Amino acid sequence: MIRRLLPLAAILSTTALMASQAQADYPERDINATIPWGAGGVTDLVARSVIPHAEEALDESIIPQNRPGGGAVIGVNYVRTQRPDGYNILIGTQDTTLYPVLGVADFDYDDFSVLNVIGQGLVVIAVPADSPFETMEQLVDKVLAEPGTIRMGDVGVGATPHITETIIDSATDADFDVRKVTFGGDGPGITAMLGDHIDFMPLSLPPAVEYLKSGQIRGLAILANERIDLLPDVPAITDALPEAENYLPWGSFQGVFVRKDTPDDVKQTLGDAFETAIGDPQFQDLYNNKLGGVTLNLRGDEAQEYIDNWQALTTWLLYDVGAAKVSPEEFGIARPQGQ
Repeated sequence: MIRRLLPLAAILSTTALMASQAQADYPERDINATIPWGAGGVTDLVARSVIPHAEEALDESIIPQNRPGGGAVIGVNYVRTQRPDGYNILIGTQDTTLYPVLGVADFDYDDFSVLNVIGQGLVVIAVPADSPFETMEQLVDKVLAEPGTIRMGDVGVGATPHITETIIDSATDADFDVRKVTFGGDGPGITAMLGDHIDFMPLSLPPAVEYLKSGQIRGLAILANERIDLLPDVPAITDALPEAENYLPWGSFQGVFVRKDTPDDVKQTLGDAFETAIGDPQFQDLYNNKLGGVTLNLRGDEAQEYIDNWQALTTWLLYDVGAAKVSPEEFGIARPQGQ
């Protein structure tokens, strides 16, 4: 019996057709969304608020999974090592842009494609409701007078508390030396503050708003150069530390990422779904009016430019105060003009 072999061109054509068909059918099953921070924090809150709208646009389920640890390294690296097929996405934050200069990990978002920068939040420096600190000036004076004794809630190197501490340090004439107590996210940090286990914590505003409004914790300063309508009684940090204005506006951001070598049409499908989700009036109201952030909904070159600018501003800030292990120049990050 003689077997006839298909020509190579026919085999390649058939394979390409099958691959194209598979991608055209995307998504065919549930999509996993890794949140590299713990439950109750700003990233978790934003992710779980936007995902239902993206599910509607995709007509498929997106399963959120918290994988906290290592300043988001564990969760980010998990997605980084999964198949680039669009079934593992990352709801990431700013921290990953700082890994190389801080010596936290040997990767950053160069291994990913950003599908959308969701938005940027503000930061509030908060204390327990019964704290003796009534103003930001009092807290700073106490830290400077008794270095290494005041307990600050933290969530890891390069995260919101760390950068806020660095900005305060840069805006004072002395070393802002605190005793750091590390948690897996803003949520556990707030719980510790409610129990008076820490003296203060810089928090992303979204998970802190209701606690501030109810009086369970108090805000000493907003990391901005003016007060905000959402919390009109909380002063801007520049009231106490005018030099902080050099680094403002600053805040954490959230974005949607996939591995860089994910097929382009899959990226397009996911990007379209999240653009629709972030533009949904219900999510817009939540993020902008209830959580005190600013939705950005950036895609493509605009999204990448935003991340590059954020990385440059913050890495050079860390380097100038001695917090970065190596110069950003070693990674091709140019110093921002005017800094």
